Amino acid sequence: MTRLFGTDGVRGRANGVLTAGLALDLSVAAARVLADAGEFEGHRPRAVVGRDTRISGEFLEAAVVAGLASAGVDVELVGVLPTPGVAHLTDVLDADLGVMISASHNPMPDNGIKFFARGGRKLDDALEEQIEQRMHADEALPTGAAVGRVRSHPEAVQRYADHLVSTLATSPGAPGAGPLTGLRIVLDCAEGAAYDAGPRALQAAGATVVAIHAAPDGLNINDGCGSTHLEPLRRAVLEHGADAGFALDGDADRMLAVDAAGEVVDGDQVLAILALAGLEDGSLVDSTVVATVMSNLGFVQAMEAAGIKVALTKVGDRYVLEQMGASGFVLGGEQSGHVIMSRHATTGDGLLATLHVAARMAATGRSLADLAGVVTRLPQVLVNVPDVDKSRTHDDVLVAAVEREEAAMAGSGRVLLRPSGTESLVRVMVEAPTQQQAQDVADRLADVVRERLALA
Repeated sequence: MTRLFGTDGVRGRANGVLTAGLALDLSVAAARVLADAGEFEGHRPRAVVGRDTRISGEFLEAAVVAGLASAGVDVELVGVLPTPGVAHLTDVLDADLGVMISASHNPMPDNGIKFFARGGRKLDDALEEQIEQRMHADEALPTGAAVGRVRSHPEAVQRYADHLVSTLATSPGAPGAGPLTGLRIVLDCAEGAAYDAGPRALQAAGATVVAIHAAPDGLNINDGCGSTHLEPLRRAVLEHGADAGFALDGDADRMLAVDAAGEVVDGDQVLAILALAGLEDGSLVDSTVVATVMSNLGFVQAMEAAGIKVALTKVGDRYVLEQMGASGFVLGGEQSGHVIMSRHATTGDGLLATLHVAARMAATGRSLADLAGVVTRLPQVLVNVPDVDKSRTHDDVLVAAVEREEAAMAGSGRVLLRPSGTESLVRVMVEAPTQQQAQDVADRLADVVRERLALA
């Protein structure tokens, strides 16, 4: 049986895979499992429910709320709010669980449901599996006064924006000046969940803000904008003479940037900027940053040159979070723009990262290009090899071929083989000093993969 939960909640086409009935059943099951896990012990349970701007979020929100309330959970409706905002309010409101309805950077017809446990923590695999198993259980529901109540929480956006600004150091400048005073920033809100909270927080911190793609209509989320489409941000930064531009995705849990010249600053470079700031102020625990195996080798080399250790995990922000939690590290992220600052958030937060990168610019007087320039990105080539047995990437001949190629690069490049999670496909990723060298190595190894791992 196919697992319902993916790497980031339950996601699929709204009214296709993800129906109102499924959303209701998921919510009832989640309430039951978390109750059994002791989350509700000794008190009436409470949940925070938020969503992004997709039109389907309206009926899915209604279904989630109906499921929770029917299971005896009181619901705080926070409306349109970034995923990290829902996690934050789940924590500060001392709620027993949080629910975010969003498909993140996916196109508008998709949607998703993500659960947070007490404290704004992501659910672990074991709890998700239990929720799936309980979805169709024939169990009695509460009646009378035991059913849940539903109320709106209209101050949610302001509370979240206030929290974001509170994480910044006070500006040493003129009285009343914010820590971002003097910066002109373009913010691409992706017609998504941060269309209100994003500009509000940046302005409160003192920045002059040019907000683009901040007029969601339920249909236009991620449509040619946001962190997956950076060209509109580049144009806006150049048009407005901005110091920098930042692009969020639909639920604002990730961010990519462009500098004043319109050059892209990726998640590795953002992570490097924040790691160096943490090393300087002493907040970077054990001088270590957590990243995934897909981070560019140039990032790893830059961090090592600065005296910062890099702990690498599998691809996925949940694995970054797990490593950070297990070791007590406070900064981690992915090349795609997920940045986790665990001193201030329980999950990746694109707005939080935006504010702290901008604050670093303001505090140092350095441009974003200068700060990001600490990382020299190596050319990277990715070749997908389909119709192969992805379970046999430890084949002796293939392993030997990878070792030969890495030895020939003598530490100036690297090779990564990644089996696809959903297809009979192996991804060959190569980084090397030049684009041509990376392409040549990737092509040679792709040939070996085809030959050695061919399906019978």
